[in-house]
Amino acid sequence: MITVDHASIVKLDLTCAHPVIATLTQGELEQSLRFHILYDRDPADPRELSEIPEVRLWFIRLDSYYPWLPYILDWREELGRYTAMLVPHRFSQAEGIEFYPEALEIFVMSKLCTIDRWLKSRGIVATAKLQQMVQVLGYEVSREFFELLHD
Repeated sequence: MITVDHASIVKLDLTCAHPVIATLTQGELEQSLRFHILYDRDPADPRELSEIPEVRLWFIRLDSYYPWLPYILDWREELGRYTAMLVPHRFSQAEGIEFYPEALEIFVMSKLCTIDRWLKSRGIVATAKLQQMVQVLGYEVSREFFELLHD
């Protein structure tokens, strides 16, 4: 678990994340990373954390350091929220987060290319796991896509 406090967000300080991520990437790559975000705001502020520019910017910076990070997230609990920090979306009372389709497609394809390359550099082929990861976001990717990446 990475606990991100208000001061870290305001200063764009990633210090809290580095040791946790280093530990999680030393052994088996499990989908277990979670975030606990402590951002002070007015109790009457109706915005979700992903709608607060300072919080989004902290996650954008984190993603620039670790562009493969979605792979080690707890997909069921964190992948949607992490994606919302990086991808334009809107909230619907009935549906929750609604990503703009083209923005989500660009994000998914970029992450798949990046994560696949990172895994290959570690001697890991994880096509099925990557397919499962993007299914959490409601996205389907064929095996043929990965064949193109591996040629």
